[in-house]
Amino acid sequence: MSISAFSAELWAEEESWSRDKIESFQMQALQSQLQRVYDRSDYYGRMFRDCGFNPADFKSFDDLRKLPLTRKQDYVAALAGARPYGPFLAVPPEDVVRVHFSSGTTGQPTPMFWTAHDLDRWADIYARFFYAQGLRRNDVLQVLFSYPWFVGGLGATAGATRIGAMVIPGGSVDSKRQIETIFDYGTTAVVGTPSFLAHLAEVAASMELDLRQSKVRHAGVGGEPGASIPGTRKRISDLWDMQVLDCYGLLEFQPVAWEGAAQAGMVLAEDFVFAEVLEPDTLEPVPDGKPGVLVLTHLDKCACPLVRWWTGDMVVRDRRIGPDGRTHGRLVGGIQGRADDMLVIRGVNLFPSAVEAQIGLMDEASGEYQIILDDTVRDAETGFLTGIRVRMEVNGEPSRALGDRLAARLREKLQVQVHVEPVPVGSLARSTHKAQRVVRM
Repeated sequence: MSISAFSAELWAEEESWSRDKIESFQMQALQSQLQRVYDRSDYYGRMFRDCGFNPADFKSFDDLRKLPLTRKQDYVAALAGARPYGPFLAVPPEDVVRVHFSSGTTGQPTPMFWTAHDLDRWADIYARFFYAQGLRRNDVLQVLFSYPWFVGGLGATAGATRIGAMVIPGGSVDSKRQIETIFDYGTTAVVGTPSFLAHLAEVAASMELDLRQSKVRHAGVGGEPGASIPGTRKRISDLWDMQVLDCYGLLEFQPVAWEGAAQAGMVLAEDFVFAEVLEPDTLEPVPDGKPGVLVLTHLDKCACPLVRWWTGDMVVRDRRIGPDGRTHGRLVGGIQGRADDMLVIRGVNLFPSAVEAQIGLMDEASGEYQIILDDTVRDAETGFLTGIRVRMEVNGEPSRALGDRLAARLREKLQVQVHVEPVPVGSLARSTHKAQRVVRM
């Protein structure tokens, strides 16, 4: 079925609401949700009282800005004093039917909670997004997201099951078995991280199998930057001969926005979340078309509703109707980077995704790389960055001359000092979950 055929099909009528209807729904939902968290969440009840905010006085979207932002460190700190559920919980613990956790890479794993209503809503939004990507009842979806502890695998499974597709919950292990399963069962769609999909293509080649000969026709890709970076998208698309579509969600908000088959930007579920886009320093709203940090508020989450959650993710929003007729706002170009991952190099702001975008355009590069931040690229007195060092896998024989040429091309495009260390293909560790692209030493 062609993209144009998919574009006329919607999973839910909400996807075609007018902008006036979307905003009317959001206003009513926020009025109800703010009252709910005031009454039931110890954390927000105390916050609202401390800043003199009465939910009954909420009359316009601008009123939401009277409330402070909620950041991950706020959640973690509040949880530490009231484990295991914490003061954000807005239902009795016996109403919680699901707990997922953060990866815990920067500290103790952080829980997030769902009621039965929350899980039903979660599954339906996932189904909506999968449907927009072209998944149908006669498809075979192989889920390549991790299942232990991680939130993505079960969400994808629930959404595809709601559509009626056959689901193979493969996870992100047993690479050879994954590939054999793809061919044995005629898998038609996959969902996983960009790095794992690239890794599977390498493993398939070592097995003398070509994933371009499989029946997989499209992939939902998330968990790390990639699908909205043209070079990375093209690399994975070429390795599999399939359409690659971007997906965005986070533990606290599952899912948020996914790219449809028309590939016009990731479509926000604006009946599920209220989105603000703020300038990272002033915290003032930015107009559509300008980059800012995405801030989200749950519209109907029951177990652990969050208000003005600072995602830290830089986006550009477009609220014009999409080419497929979907009316909800879109995140054009996907996630631009994280505000806290931005590197400042002698006055130049650089996101790691910009480095990946340029590497993806280099024929000499395999696509695997690491940005190394060590004493060789820091000022000895101030500790400020003077440049970046990139360890990059290259096709063919690595050499100093090749490294110098690649560094010159990156310097020209990025406008910062770059040192390239070319290494043979296979030198860098492959990730089955989320690739670590920035290494601080």
